[in-house]
Amino acid sequence: MSQSPSRFAELLGQTHHYALHLETRDSYAVPGESPRFDAWLAGERTDWEDRESWWSNWHTMVRKATERGVAVRRARVIGEPASDYIRWEHFITYGNVDCGEDVRWLPRRQASDLALPGNDVWIFDDKIVQFNVFDGNSRWTHTDFTEDAAVIARCTAMFEAVWERAIPHDKYTIA
Repeated sequence: MSQSPSRFAELLGQTHHYALHLETRDSYAVPGESPRFDAWLAGERTDWEDRESWWSNWHTMVRKATERGVAVRRARVIGEPASDYIRWEHFITYGNVDCGEDVRWLPRRQASDLALPGNDVWIFDDKIVQFNVFDGNSRWTHTDFTEDAAVIARCTAMFEAVWERAIPHDKYTIA
C-alpha cells in the first residue's frame, strides 16, 4: 500500500511491543506492484532461494523490528474464491513470514458477525492507529492517524477478534 515510507518507518521504529495490520480489501491498485503482479499472472514465480531478487527495504524494516522484539502481525479478511490479487498476495506472503511477520487469513464469510473498520488499519502499540484510505478503484488516497485511546482500543479489539478466527498462513491454502 502506498503511504509515506518515512512516516511508516518512524512509527515502526518507535514501536516497542506490537504492530498490527488488518487488511480487508480483495485488491489494491498499488504503484510499483503492477509489474510484479502482471508477471505472476503470466506464470512467473519468485525464486525464494534468491533472496537478493525479492528482499526489499520493507523486509529489512520489519526484520529489524521483529529482531528487537516487536510482534508484527497481519490479518487479511478475504473473499472466497480468492481474487487473483489475493492469490498473488498469498504467494508473496512467503517474504512477509521470512522477515518475521505472523500472517493469518480469514475468509470474509467467517467475519460476518464481527465489527470491522471502514478502512485498513495499522495499530502501533497502544499509541497510534493509522488508517489507509482507498478510493473505489482500490487506489490509496491518503492516510489518517489518531491517538484517541477509545479508537485505538476498538481497533485493537477488532483486530484481535479477526486474529482469533483467522487461519495461520502455513495452514491456509488457496486453490
